[in-house]
Amino acid sequence: MRWENLTAPPVEGDPERAAPATPPLPLALPGAVVRTFDTPEFAGMTFHEVQAKSILNRVPGQSRVPFEWTINPYRGCTHACVYCLAGDTPILMADGRTKPISELEPGDRIYGTERRGAYRRYVVTTVLDKWSTVKPAYRVTLTDGTTLIASGDHRFLSDRGWKYVTGAMQGVGQRPYLTTNNRLIGTGRFASGPKESTDYRHGYLCGMIRGDAHLGTYSYPNGVVHRFRLALIDDEALSRSERYLAQEGVETQRFSFAPASATRQALSAIRTSKQRDIEKITELIQWPATPTDEWRLGFLAGIFDAEGSCSRGILRICNSDDAILDQTMAALSRFDFTGVLEDPGKPNRVRQIRVTGGLPTRLRFFHLTDPAITRKRSIEGAALKCNANLRVVDIQALGLELPLWDITTGTGDFIADGVVSHNCFARNTHTYLDLDAGADFDRQVIVKVNAGELVRRELAAPKWRGAHVAMGTNVDCYQRAEGRYRLMPQIIAALRDFANPFSILTKGTLILRDLPLLRQAAEVTSVGISFSVGFVDDQLWRGVEPGTPHPSRRLDAVRRLTDAGFSVGVLMAPILPGLSDGEESIDATVSAIAAAGATSVTPLPLHLRPGAREWYAQWLAREHPHLVPRYRELYRSGAYAPQAYQRELTARVRIASRRHGLLRGEVGDNRRLPEPPPPPVAEQLALL
Repeated sequence: MRWENLTAPPVEGDPERAAPATPPLPLALPGAVVRTFDTPEFAGMTFHEVQAKSILNRVPGQSRVPFEWTINPYRGCTHACVYCLAGDTPILMADGRTKPISELEPGDRIYGTERRGAYRRYVVTTVLDKWSTVKPAYRVTLTDGTTLIASGDHRFLSDRGWKYVTGAMQGVGQRPYLTTNNRLIGTGRFASGPKESTDYRHGYLCGMIRGDAHLGTYSYPNGVVHRFRLALIDDEALSRSERYLAQEGVETQRFSFAPASATRQALSAIRTSKQRDIEKITELIQWPATPTDEWRLGFLAGIFDAEGSCSRGILRICNSDDAILDQTMAALSRFDFTGVLEDPGKPNRVRQIRVTGGLPTRLRFFHLTDPAITRKRSIEGAALKCNANLRVVDIQALGLELPLWDITTGTGDFIADGVVSHNCFARNTHTYLDLDAGADFDRQVIVKVNAGELVRRELAAPKWRGAHVAMGTNVDCYQRAEGRYRLMPQIIAALRDFANPFSILTKGTLILRDLPLLRQAAEVTSVGISFSVGFVDDQLWRGVEPGTPHPSRRLDAVRRLTDAGFSVGVLMAPILPGLSDGEESIDATVSAIAAAGATSVTPLPLHLRPGAREWYAQWLAREHPHLVPRYRELYRSGAYAPQAYQRELTARVRIASRRHGLLRGEVGDNRRLPEPPPPPVAEQLALL
């Protein structure tokens, strides 16, 4: 999970709204208060403030974790959600492009919907909050091939209203849920955008310059003049053309072509008059004998920016040059767009190509070609009326928990891979499982407001023998709610005053707030702090651990804590065969861990239990098919890699540790965890 260091500031005027809780509460504790806060980072969250009866929790005897007692001041987590999506799910942005939900940030402008009159319409809204959680995942497959990975509590807009992914006809789980008879509402799955290749750039410049630029060589009595000029209202297209030309060695000068007037916007332009540049540009915009798909996509983007429009739901491209029109029609046909060439009969022979199809077709054109001018890509106000084939054909439980993301928006919904997704926090029933068992978390958070008092009382009890207490092993004790409730300083102070040994496992940085208290506690008892960093490669992190803080942030926290005198251990987990087990990856990761001042490193290779094994195999076949045979060999006997492979990894990590001076702590055996130990299962869920 991803734990943010977000401390909610006090709000003037007492924005907190308190009301007696409506029983039954998840913990069935009397005297609870339901509280909400009018700050963006806590929008939609409900906190159940309770006077708990106990705070020291014994871990079940059959648990594999090597500690017996925990303290959990919170039950549930402010990062959890009642509906959520896989991190790579594309979200429709206000500029017409898409972005993975895991990369959104508060303040981003995206599309949502709202009802206007008889129709629900697309409108621009703002992301107010974003978080991730780990929940059981389901795959929803639609007729058009769209695949959505979501929790069972996620809601989609269907032809029969809002429906959860899973539900029941009766009982406590009764709620409307998806079936294969439902059709979801939206535009259909989003097309993948083009890669900015050389051919794409050449195609774009050909469409833009042939469509809207001035290029020529002129002979005068005083000599020959070479001239190139491109003047546009939209800076996005002008800047892209300027950049693409510069990448081809053509440097242009920008100037103001025409000021704004009462009837016209200002025009900016780029130009060059060098013979070498004119010859190069002329060469760049030649028609290719056999255009590639990348060239065609670039050409469609360029000619649309130069001569295209999209108004009242009609996408048009106009020109009087037959060659340009022919190339446009051929490119449209190549990507299965239907273009109708219309001749208005005007003297200048300007004709237009009208691309037929509704909103799904227009969005596919924009996403597939990626024109630069965003104002032409707007769907603001368009009605949610389309014939996209979005019937549900399959709903399958993946059999494992995955990092899933969610956002809060101004409209209460958003567009996820072409499907309208709900953004409402209200839910009639809530399921809370025992946190010690690796529970689900919900947006309804139980806050044990008397945690500090309870810790003192229970540590003072005659039966308490001063056992080691582990914190952060189930629910991160430094989640966002901690920024407001500040329960950890009271807990740490109590442990300090009773000289009771404890450890903290966290991936956040809010722990640094309590550094003075941690120092005081360390003077009288044993204080352990642990982080986990499996690799430092940025691309790999985005691909397999999108729900965790960036490795550099975790290492920065390790550095701050080690500078303060703590011995911070790092669990190097999970190590992925073929992806992060190479010499270069191990060396880079151990080097970064050593540079952060960690005193020990414990390698742990990936293990694949039933359910996780199936999902990971599918992901691997899709993203890294060349590694499938190796994984079949490594994991043919079960969930764990062979002992020989594990010993080899441990040896290589040990060698790298010595090479980078990580000598103060011993490299751990990969079959055992250091104290304080992050449970291997939790680490695997963080990955998957």
